[in-house]
Amino acid sequence: MRIENRLTELGLALPDPMRLPPGVELPFPWVRVRKGRAFVSGHGPLLGDGSLAGPLGKVGAQVTQEQAYDAARLTALAILSSLRRELGDLDRVTAWLRVFGMVNAAPGFTNAPAVINGFSDLILDLWGPEAGSHARSAVGLAELPFGIPVEIEAEVAIDD
Repeated sequence: MRIENRLTELGLALPDPMRLPPGVELPFPWVRVRKGRAFVSGHGPLLGDGSLAGPLGKVGAQVTQEQAYDAARLTALAILSSLRRELGDLDRVTAWLRVFGMVNAAPGFTNAPAVINGFSDLILDLWGPEAGSHARSAVGLAELPFGIPVEIEAEVAIDD
């Protein structure tokens, strides 16, 4: 419970599972566990009740870089919530291996890495530099599902 205790110290709570918009079905799991690893599907920022967190739109137009950084942090909490549901305990995550961050970028917005730092900074704070350090890509895309400003997927090593 070390990670969950740290979340409590930081005043953070994990959100409920994502409430999908009406008519949307996802034919894949949020987390797939295989041979000591958990592969995490793309998540977006959620409010505590599992609904999408705003603001929605393109970073550099409707969403500021600072708001997008916060959205990436909320996305980290959504991913941690899915991992906890699948693994039972976040302390089973022994290392963050790879993170792929996508930013819904307005034309000319080129600072996707600073946005995805909202995710990386929280993971490093929770797991420390040894287990929390991860390989990472941060890219700007023309569109993301539901107009979310940030989507992030990850791969972690876990205790079996």
